[in-house]
Amino acid sequence: MHKDGISNLLELHGVIIDQGDGYWIKIDAWRVPETPSIPHGIRYSLSLHSPSGIRLMGYDNAHAVKPPKKFKYAGDRLPYDHRHRHSRDKGVPYHFQNAYQLMEDFFKEVDLVLKELQK
Repeated sequence: MHKDGISNLLELHGVIIDQGDGYWIKIDAWRVPETPSIPHGIRYSLSLHSPSGIRLMGYDNAHAVKPPKKFKYAGDRLPYDHRHRHSRDKGVPYHFQNAYQLMEDFFKEVDLVLKELQK
């Protein structure tokens, strides 16, 4: 088992997890060549969906995102790792530490979103 959790995340590729009341999670993860934009060498998408299939929130690295305007960004490299806080969110940067942390952060946020939806 790798200490960074990448192999564990890759094993979850294609998994759908029922969250009850029609809500569900989809996990996709696969190896890609390491690049400056994807230094960990994996593409991933972890998403929570409504009963009708709308993505409610998610974490992925499918495209670059601009940092929030309140932060000065002097570098040329835009982050690819990001999260979508709601269905219309274009994404905010996410600091990828390792795959274990990614999964922990994602599932914590899933719990918060589902709890909020129950109110």
